[in-house]
Amino acid sequence: MPPFRRVTDEFSVSPQITLEDVAAAADQGFVLIINNRPDGEDPAQASGAEIEAAARAHGLDYLAIPVRGGPSPDQARAQVQAADAADGPVLAYCRSGTRSIVTWALGQAQGGGRDRAELVALGAAAGYDLDGVLG
Repeated sequence: MPPFRRVTDEFSVSPQITLEDVAAAADQGFVLIINNRPDGEDPAQASGAEIEAAARAHGLDYLAIPVRGGPSPDQARAQVQAADAADGPVLAYCRSGTRSIVTWALGQAQGGGRDRAELVALGAAAGYDLDGVLG
């Protein structure tokens, strides 16, 4: 199982998850999985449709916001809105977790209620360097 890295009490990120990881996410109380990884980046990765089916089978909501390169402002806003609207903890994933936390952090910086210093500190605590991303 990849590490689910807690960013806040309500938002965590992860490297690519497997179908078995979806069950672990449900057991840990996550209510929404956000997929930030486009299908086909790696032939071995589970497809978004497979992860979605597993999530729904375990009673979790699922949202795909595939990010290629850096996230757009609309993607960042959508990620934060989805996380804020969830009725519990959210798990976002991509290849390494970086796109997921960057997308969320940019959305927070655009008006999600957290300032740059707090976002950089939250990223560092989760093992990600957001200093250069948040300018």
